[in-house]
Amino acid sequence: MAVAGMKNVLFLLFALVFVYFASTGYKASRTVTPVISPDSSIQQDSSAGKPSLYDQLNLKQVGLKKAIFDYALHGWQKIDTAKSMLTIVDFSQPSTHKRLYVVDLAKKKLLFNTYVAHGQKSGGLVANEFSNTQSSFQTSLGFYKTLNTYMGKHGLSLQLKGLEKGFNDNVYDRNIVLHGADYACEEFIRKNGRLGRSQGCPAVPYAESKGIIQAVKGGSCLFVYAPNSDYLKRSAYLSSEYTSL
Repeated sequence: MAVAGMKNVLFLLFALVFVYFASTGYKASRTVTPVISPDSSIQQDSSAGKPSLYDQLNLKQVGLKKAIFDYALHGWQKIDTAKSMLTIVDFSQPSTHKRLYVVDLAKKKLLFNTYVAHGQKSGGLVANEFSNTQSSFQTSLGFYKTLNTYMGKHGLSLQLKGLEKGFNDNVYDRNIVLHGADYACEEFIRKNGRLGRSQGCPAVPYAESKGIIQAVKGGSCLFVYAPNSDYLKRSAYLSSEYTSL
């Protein structure tokens, strides 16, 4: 009887412990890898007395306007990606400026800031004409996803998928890719007064192309911007509150 009584007592204790933890919502601790949620207010640090991400990255000092960064971040939040890498190409700047920016949002670091060429028929010093059409030799605006790498005539290159119908959804079929080019460097600028131009691809200096491609490959977000009112009004990734600069 004593043994049976002890079993009953132990059973009652276990039952009480179970009820207690269930009622308090206790869960066993586990390691959780922090991610950036699309709903997270990543730029709202300033409202808590801290510098915004734009300020932490010193993007003003390297020529990127806050409004353009806000556009890029807004669109990135709507894209189905687990990648914290965000690449911005700012074609409001002339090709003599370092107008490509690769940002690691999770680590809050600007990884690359360098030159990038636009399409041959998009303009001379500044890109002002854009197209989604085959053989147009023009740049396509909007949000992209990076895909896989391959070895092509320009060496290591990165396939791209355009996410915006009517603006860049033909880039894969047009073979618009991120690649290195010998015409996308300071020496070319010194000799010609501007960068060389591509067939519509965002071409970067060979010296940095491999590092950029390895950093952003595999599903990260690329935003190609220009102050084009038609794009800014019709983009599926920018809210109606966004207007042309």
